[in-house]
Amino acid sequence: MASLTMHPGSNARARGQRIERIAAEWLASHGLTLVASNQQFKGGELDLVMSDGETLVFVEVRHRSNVRHGHPLETVTPLKQRRLIHAARFYLARNRLSCPCRFDVLAVTGTPPDLNFEWVQGAFDAF
Repeated sequence: MASLTMHPGSNARARGQRIERIAAEWLASHGLTLVASNQQFKGGELDLVMSDGETLVFVEVRHRSNVRHGHPLETVTPLKQRRLIHAARFYLARNRLSCPCRFDVLAVTGTPPDLNFEWVQGAFDAF
């Protein structure tokens, strides 16, 4: 019988994708509409692309099971912001979009099903 060897990051990746799905559902329950998820670009990734009326919203989902080592919002550093802006520009160009945009951060703490959400709309601007 062959044994399956999992990549060490597979469980973390699966947990991250699960949290992102839950986050998308939570944001949808608060009026946003999912457009795309897990958009990969050289040098960056967009967790969730959602719409809020006419505004395209790039949502960075940050999760920590607890805040012992800091709050998830603290992990969106200036470098991370630049990477998100870069990825968003690629997304807009690839999809030939010209519309109002916003960068939000959704901090998720806890473990499913006991999760807490802190949504920062307009967390930073593209400069």
